[in-house]
Amino acid sequence: MSERVFQEEESNEEDMETQGIEVRIPLLEEQEEMVPDRITFVLVLSAFFAVCGSYVFGNAVSYSSPAESGIMDELGLSLAEYSVFGSILTIGGLLGALCSGKIADLIGRRGAMWVTDVSGIIGWCAIFLSESAWSLDLGRLLLGFGVGLASYVVPVYVAEVTPKNLRGGFVSLCMLVIACGMSMTYIIGSVLNWRILACLGTIPCLLQLVGLFLVPESPRWLAKIGREKDMKAALQRLRGKNADISKETSEIEGYIETFQQVSEHRIFYIFQRKYAKALTVGLGLMVFQQLGGLNAYGMYMSSILERAGASSTAGSITTAIVKLAANVLAVFLMDKFGRRPLLLVSASGACLAGFLIGLSFLLQDYHQSTDVVSTLTFIGIVEGYRGS
Repeated sequence: MSERVFQEEESNEEDMETQGIEVRIPLLEEQEEMVPDRITFVLVLSAFFAVCGSYVFGNAVSYSSPAESGIMDELGLSLAEYSVFGSILTIGGLLGALCSGKIADLIGRRGAMWVTDVSGIIGWCAIFLSESAWSLDLGRLLLGFGVGLASYVVPVYVAEVTPKNLRGGFVSLCMLVIACGMSMTYIIGSVLNWRILACLGTIPCLLQLVGLFLVPESPRWLAKIGREKDMKAALQRLRGKNADISKETSEIEGYIETFQQVSEHRIFYIFQRKYAKALTVGLGLMVFQQLGGLNAYGMYMSSILERAGASSTAGSITTAIVKLAANVLAVFLMDKFGRRPLLLVSASGACLAGFLIGLSFLLQDYHQSTDVVSTLTFIGIVEGYRGS
């Protein structure tokens, strides 16, 4: 999602050129001079409270794995009923993602994150208090809606409050914190009851809900709705009391002014033939990442490991550590080696993971050694999360 912000800006500029509008955005001029590189306390605080939403994302996706046996045993759910509970998060995420742009533009980036927090808190409470399948599903659906909304608005807010020369590192924190949320849920869920785990899920939501009152709104959104005075005040807070924000202010105002000249129907311009390759690659990466099955590994990892004869606790903790280490490493390697090599490594890991897990259960059908099956499954899941 983090790259979506920049791709929209680039495509908008090209669209304006096709309409005969001269595009001269200060964003591309004197880049080294106009952007301060100070990391202020307010900037760090803003990024911290924003990425709490990313933690909720990882927490929600991985919750169904450690909670599976406890929920099914206590509430007497069938496998089909629990499958609905695990999968309905995706439906809620789709609904949240579809309206995320409109919500973020209508009530602001902070307002949109508040919506995710309220949706998340209600969702976790519904799961915590559940005594039947329908309340579990309702809570999971609301949680998914908040996750879908957060997947857009969190990286957008972080990108818009951060100086350009620091933006890549700050935005990459979103994926790192998602990995932290997943890893911590696997580890904590291996020792805690599913109701307590759901209760703990409300903590990052509450933290963000309160913390957003302490940080400024996105300067770009304030400029977009015409609140120039508030935009300058927010930018000054983010860059420091004595920082010179005149050039960055001009850049934001120049971009907003040019952006508003574009037709409201600009979305249709991306379907021109000259954008076909970029559009195919971008959409293809997103689609095949989901079809690769990594989400299924995450949501039902405990069950997969148990059916393969492996220890779900040891497997979950090991996977959590490997995933966290891989994401920390990716933050440092992304700018050094580029996106494409890392994508190739990630895709190779996901492919190998699917092959090993499929092979392990094929061997199980032929009554091969349990040790071989469990080892292949364990290696496959760890490899899949290393690559992701």
